[in-house]
Amino acid sequence: MNKAQIFDFFSRLAEANPAPVTELEYGNPYQLLVAVTLSAQATDVGVNKATRALFRAVQTPQQMVELGEEGLKAHIKTIGLFNTKAKNVIGLSEILVRDFGGEVPEDRDTLTTLPGVGRKTANVVVNTAFGQETFAVDTHIFRVGNRTGLAPGKTVLAVEQQLDKKVRGPFRRDAHHWLILHGRYVCKARKPECWRCIVADLCRFKPKTPAPKTAAAKAA
Repeated sequence: MNKAQIFDFFSRLAEANPAPVTELEYGNPYQLLVAVTLSAQATDVGVNKATRALFRAVQTPQQMVELGEEGLKAHIKTIGLFNTKAKNVIGLSEILVRDFGGEVPEDRDTLTTLPGVGRKTANVVVNTAFGQETFAVDTHIFRVGNRTGLAPGKTVLAVEQQLDKKVRGPFRRDAHHWLILHGRYVCKARKPECWRCIVADLCRFKPKTPAPKTAAAKAA
């Protein structure tokens, strides 16, 4: 896509959803960090189901440390890899208490030094909690970036770098939210729903998926 097409692409997504937000439920930056850490190889729906009761009891790193690893496991046992995730969450909580006064750092590189926190997780936190213009590339964004021609790349980092280079102006802060939602609900992995896509004419994916036939059409 050229610059004009990219601007048009995000203009349409922004018009359809002016204030996109993460679908993870949280009440403060620390809870967001925990939720995103738990969401690796899990769905937002599954994470939210597990964290609702947890976040009523735990709002701070100190409270998480006091809950302990076994207590945390009891809350998140429905989430994949919950043993490893519990260990990481307790570990990062201890570090936040010991080294950061119980506050979540606003620096991406610092966040990635915490147990279980990779670049994608750090990007989500600094963008969503602190308004920084970062691009957290998950499987949805990787697919949409390559499929549409918006930000082609062979690796997650390559797609992130393409987005950082190409997305301009008012779209930078919310770009990754729009792309995640578009990939999750329209530009789906197995069968993209091109017939109802508002940016289909800008997308290089071919052949476009046609609209499913109605019952009446099938009968005819």
